[in-house]
Amino acid sequence: MINNNVPYRVLLPKRLWSEARDKEHLKRLVLEYMQRYPNYVVKGVKNGMAICEREEIKQ
Repeated sequence: MINNNVPYRVLLPKRLWSEARDKEHLKRLVLEYMQRYPNYVVKGVKNGMAICEREEIKQ
């Protein structure tokens, strides 16, 4: 059982900010990068980190 009350933080690469043309493009880049973490749901971005919740794996 995973505690969903604990926010998980994933360090985002600095290149995302240098590549982003605007805020919407940055959102797309972050979501694209976060596909590497299939059980994480991005709730926000703060201080270069994605603040996430982790979903439980259903088997």
